[in-house]
Amino acid sequence: MPIRARRWRLTTWRSLATAATTALLAAFVSPAVAHSAPRESTPVYSYENAIRESVWVDTGLDGDGDGKRDRVAVDIVRPREPAQRGRKVPVIMDASPYYSCCGRGNESQKKTYDANGDVVRMPLFYDNYFVPRGYAFVGVDLAGTNRSDGCVDVGGRSDVQSAKAVVDWLNGRARGYTTRTGADRAGAGWTNGRTGMIGKSYDGTVANGVAATGVEGLKTIVPISAISSWYDYYFAKGAPLYDSGPEWLSDYVESPEARARCAAVQQELVDEAPRTGDRTSLWTERDYVRHADRVRASVFLVHGMQDLNVRTQHVGRWWRALARNGVERKIWLSQTGHVDPFDFRRAAWVDTLHRWFDHELLGYDNGIDDEPMADIERAPDTWTTSGVWPPRGTDGVRLHPGKSALPGVGTLGLRTRSGTETFTDDPRLSETDWAAHVDGPTPEKAGFTTPVLTRDLRLSGSSEVTVTATPTTSTAHLSAVLVDLGPDTIRDYAAAGEGITTLTDRTCWGASTAGDGSCFKETAAKNADVDYTVVSRGWADLGNHASAAKGVPLTPGRAYTITLDLAATDHVVPRGHRLALIVAGTDKDLIDPPSSTPTLTLDLSRTSARIPLVGGAGAFRSATVNSTRTPRPSVLDGVRDPSAPRRVPGGGTR
Repeated sequence: MPIRARRWRLTTWRSLATAATTALLAAFVSPAVAHSAPRESTPVYSYENAIRESVWVDTGLDGDGDGKRDRVAVDIVRPREPAQRGRKVPVIMDASPYYSCCGRGNESQKKTYDANGDVVRMPLFYDNYFVPRGYAFVGVDLAGTNRSDGCVDVGGRSDVQSAKAVVDWLNGRARGYTTRTGADRAGAGWTNGRTGMIGKSYDGTVANGVAATGVEGLKTIVPISAISSWYDYYFAKGAPLYDSGPEWLSDYVESPEARARCAAVQQELVDEAPRTGDRTSLWTERDYVRHADRVRASVFLVHGMQDLNVRTQHVGRWWRALARNGVERKIWLSQTGHVDPFDFRRAAWVDTLHRWFDHELLGYDNGIDDEPMADIERAPDTWTTSGVWPPRGTDGVRLHPGKSALPGVGTLGLRTRSGTETFTDDPRLSETDWAAHVDGPTPEKAGFTTPVLTRDLRLSGSSEVTVTATPTTSTAHLSAVLVDLGPDTIRDYAAAGEGITTLTDRTCWGASTAGDGSCFKETAAKNADVDYTVVSRGWADLGNHASAAKGVPLTPGRAYTITLDLAATDHVVPRGHRLALIVAGTDKDLIDPPSSTPTLTLDLSRTSARIPLVGGAGAFRSATVNSTRTPRPSVLDGVRDPSAPRRVPGGGTR
C-alpha cells in the first residue's frame, strides 16, 4: 500500500476513534471537558478483577495426523469493566513456543494456572501494564507446545497458522472452544478485533510470519530480535551457522506428548533442510520477506546490532522490503546482543511502546507517527535519532583493497588496485583474533585498512563484500568483517549478559496480584573498553558462487567470485579511527568449518566492499584526505571471543 494511502487509512481510523471516544466522554463529563480527545490510555480498570480465561482455537490443520483438527490454547487476561458496559477492547498478543518449556524474559517466567486451568501468571509485564489501560492481553501456545495440539514446524505453516487463526477468531472468522476437546463454542464478542502482536526472537518471528499473510485485523507488530527468513537463521549462502537444523529446535520446544506424536514432522525437518545449505521448498515457505507486499500491519522493529543469535542480516532485507511496500515503520537499534529493550532501556521502552499501541490500536493522535523513525544507540545508554532510516543521502560506496609492504596487511580506498593476497583457513581462530592482529602479517586472514580518518564516517544499512578467490581444495568457507579500529567503550556483547548486567533491585511496571507480579529486576549496561569494534559480519560457502540456492564442489586452482551479504548496522567510525575490511575463512563459533582446510588467494582487482555511507563517496574522500598518521603495528584488545551461538532463538535466560 502506498505511504499516502496508508496515512489516509490511519487518519481515518484516528478520526473515527476520536469521534467515538469524544461521544463516550460527552455522556459522562461536562461539555467543556468533552472537547479534549485523549492522547494516552490510563490505568482506570482493575487488574485484580480482570477476566482470566482460556480458549482453544481451531487452526484448520491436522499437523499431528491424528484425524482431528488442531486446537491451540489461548490464555486471555482482559479488563472486566468494559465488557460489563458493552464496550469492546483491542488485543495485544504474544504467540510463543516458550511458555512452558523455557520461559520468557530475563527471569525466564512461565505461565502458571489455577485449579480451573485459567492462567494466573502471564510472563512479562504486558498484561500488568496494558490490561488496566483498556487492552486485553492474549498469550498463545504455538501448536505442539504447552496445552496446544499439533506439531512445531519451526516457522512453517503450523507455527504461523497457530497465531493467524487466533487473529481470525478475534475477528469472528474462526472457531474457538471452551475446552481442548469439547464442543462448546467460545466467542470473542468482547474485542473490536484490532490486534497487535509483540514478541522477542521466536515470538517476534511468528509475528513477522503472520503479518506476511496479510491477515485482516492485525494492525501492528513489534518484532524484537526476530527472524525474517529461517534459512538465514541456519545458513549464510550455504555456510552453516549452527551444527544442527530445525529438527533440533522443534524437539527442544515441543511438549512431551507432541514429541511422541510428531515424528513425521520431525523427519520432514531433517529431510527438507539438508546440511549442505541448499535452499529447498521448506526454506521458501519460511521466508517471510518474499511476502512483504502482503503486510498490512505497521512494524516497530527492535534489534541488537551485536546479536549473534538472530543476526542483523534479518533486519536488512526485511526492512528494505517493508519500505518498498510503503509499510509504516519504526526501528530501534541497540549495541546489545540478543536482549529485550525492557532490559536495556526500560523506562523509554515502556513509554514508547505504550504510545505506539495507543496510536495503532486505540487510534489516539499522540504524535508518535511524526517522531523520528529510528533510535540508535551510539554508546552505552547514549542514543541518537534519525528522521528516516537509513538517512537520506546514504549511498553504497565501493571500496577496494590494495597491497602494502607487509603480506596480508593492505589498504582500503576508492581506487581499484591490482595484486593478490593469500590466507589459509584456520578454524581455531575467530574475528577477534583477526581484528587483534589486523596490522600484522598473520597467515589466517587478509586485512585492509583506510587511512586514519580526519572526519567522522557513518555507516548506515547493509554492506556487501564481493570476493574473487582461488581455493586449493574442493570446499571453502569465507568470512568478511568490517572493523572500527580505535579505542572506545562499548557494551560487552560477548559477555554472558550480552551487554547487560542483571541487578537485585526491582522496579514495577503495572499492577500486580498475588500470582502475577509486575516488578522485575533492574539491569545496567555491561561495558568493555576496547581497541577495536567489529561493526558488521557476513559469511558464505564459496561453492555457492553460481547460486545462492545450491552449492557445488570447487575445482582447486580455479578462481570464483561470490558476494557476501553483511549484517545491517548503524555505526559511526570517529575521527582518529580507521575502518578495516578483513577477509578470512572460518569464523570460529559463528560458522562451521568446511570439510577441508583450504588456502585461498584473493584477486584484489576483483575484490571490493560496497558500504552504505551517509554522504556517499564524498564523505569518504573528506574523511581520508590529508591523513598523514600511520599506526604502528600492535596487538589490539577487544571483547572476548564470541561464544558458541545458541541454537534456540530466544531460549535460555532471555
